[in-house]
Amino acid sequence: SFQLSARGHWSTWPAFASRQTVLRNHKPCCTPEERQSSNKEALLTIPKPRYLEQLESYLSKELQSLDLTKNNSQELKLQPYREIFEFFIDNFKTYKPLLSAIKNEYEVTLAHQKKTIRTLEPLKAMVTTVSEECTRQILALQEKEKDEINTLKQEKQHLLKFIDNMKEEKNSLQTQVEHLRTSLAEEYARYLNEYSARKLLLAKLNDMHNERLDMTRHQVQDVKGEDVVKLTLALKIARQDLTKTQMKLNTMLADYGDDVSRRDFESLEKKYSDLLEETKTLQKDFDQLHKEYETLLEIHRETAEERDNFCSELQRVQHNCTPRPKWAKCSEVVAGGADRWGCLAEGKTSDQLVDVLLEEIGTGVLKEINVFPGWGKGDKVPVYLRHEGEVKNKKLTKRDVVNILKDVWKEKIALEQQTGKRSGLPEFFLSYLQKKYGDAAMEWSYTLYEHMRLCPSNHVLSSFYDILTGKVGEEQYHGQNQLISNLQKELAACDSSNSGSLTSKQFRQEADSFPLKRKESIQELVDASRYKLDSTEDLIDYISLFKEDEEGNAGPFVAKLRNQYVREKQEYLSQLKNKLGASTEVNADDLKTAFCTIDPDIDDQTLDTYLGLAYQVQREQPDQEVVPVETALERLLAGDVRRVGPSPREGSTAGFEGE
Repeated sequence: SFQLSARGHWSTWPAFASRQTVLRNHKPCCTPEERQSSNKEALLTIPKPRYLEQLESYLSKELQSLDLTKNNSQELKLQPYREIFEFFIDNFKTYKPLLSAIKNEYEVTLAHQKKTIRTLEPLKAMVTTVSEECTRQILALQEKEKDEINTLKQEKQHLLKFIDNMKEEKNSLQTQVEHLRTSLAEEYARYLNEYSARKLLLAKLNDMHNERLDMTRHQVQDVKGEDVVKLTLALKIARQDLTKTQMKLNTMLADYGDDVSRRDFESLEKKYSDLLEETKTLQKDFDQLHKEYETLLEIHRETAEERDNFCSELQRVQHNCTPRPKWAKCSEVVAGGADRWGCLAEGKTSDQLVDVLLEEIGTGVLKEINVFPGWGKGDKVPVYLRHEGEVKNKKLTKRDVVNILKDVWKEKIALEQQTGKRSGLPEFFLSYLQKKYGDAAMEWSYTLYEHMRLCPSNHVLSSFYDILTGKVGEEQYHGQNQLISNLQKELAACDSSNSGSLTSKQFRQEADSFPLKRKESIQELVDASRYKLDSTEDLIDYISLFKEDEEGNAGPFVAKLRNQYVREKQEYLSQLKNKLGASTEVNADDLKTAFCTIDPDIDDQTLDTYLGLAYQVQREQPDQEVVPVETALERLLAGDVRRVGPSPREGSTAGFEGE
């Protein structure tokens, strides 16, 4: 079964065959390329040894019969190769010892490697466990350090604020010290002057005293030399003068006893002048207060009359009207109890509470309905409701409906970005349901439609329903979302520390970035952002302001933004209506003039967009198109219409919403 070579050795095909072929076909004058091509042709003519074919066939059969899906597939695959190698060893008698030694060494090495692997298996599991534990500890440490970092950041903000306060206090104290230094210098100069004057006065008094002593000494010396008779006569005359002087003094005391000195008179006169001036000032203040008192008294009288009138009207209304319902009773019948009713009723008026209660009743009844009657297939029936016969109710929850509608918006926006074309919501809604639910698309369509119709207080459902039924344009939905997204990005950009919180001052500064909002609207947004904060808290968690609950209901802040969006559009269109005056119809030129008058900063592209909304057509000759004013205003109200620049004056904002 073996093919021998010409020399009697085992064939080394194809190496031996190629060598023999080269010897037979060698041409001395041919090029190396020609030799190589001729060798390949000759190789293809040499047959493969029969024993090699048998071994390859045996190996192929054994490999095909193995089940390689098991865990030990590699060992099973190795076994046929071992057998083939043993066949070689048995047939090669000369090399059998060497080949057996090689095979045994390989077997010993494989056994050693298997033993080593079995020894390392527990270590591998232990390493995996230790790795997971280390990863868990690292994550815990990172979380702990994150809390500590946030705490340190807040402490840093507090210390920076404390440092600013201390700097302000230091500056104030420095100003006071400078003022006191100036006052002290002035007082010191004044006291120094008085001290110098006092020293001069004492010197003068001492000089006068010395002069008086000298004069007395000279008089005594003169008296000693005079005659006694002269002295007696002088004494008598002196006594007479003393008597006259005493009488004159008594007369003066009697005549001028009640008089005062000029110095006291001037001092009293100055005090009198000051008191008179103060009295005049107080009299003037008193007259002003008296007038204010009279005015307040009149206002009080009018207020008392209004109060009495209101009390009378209140008593009449209370007598004629039904009593205010106790809404707390609804918590006993609404699913979820008092907690859920408290969340639903928070910040809502009685009219809104009636809508909420009707929604709860409607959704409760909707769960009990098994089928819906079909609307038929007429042209007036919306494409997403065209069906004959009964339609099964899928009995979805409000959360399921919200998730589906959000997914519809997501798919629609992605498709429009991909194709660059705007599609109608009714047609896309139907195609989305058909693509996702197939033959059951109408069941989902009717179920979703009934939920949207019965839930006007839910923004996701009501906005989708209004756009689906054509009450408002799709641009209004995207405009509101873009407004909210821009504000969220502005707040995040202001948060340099990425803490998710802003101070009231920072939040107000970002809210002031709306150039067309009035101060009252800005204050409403600030108040809505602090609805969960105490009066002492200053940090506003702006991220939580944009969160929605599981049913798609936004917080008071986002609701206030949407309400202001609608209110500002109504005020804008009310100014437009007042500008159009009493006209019942309007052409494109008059409407364009009215827009430019109430909004001078409006650009041509926006103006063309608004005119397209009002006339619902793309017009080559817009000046020939005339529509009723009410129709144009209703179409503009349904679209995304906003003021571009500040108003030249505060227009009238009354009367449009109710019309």
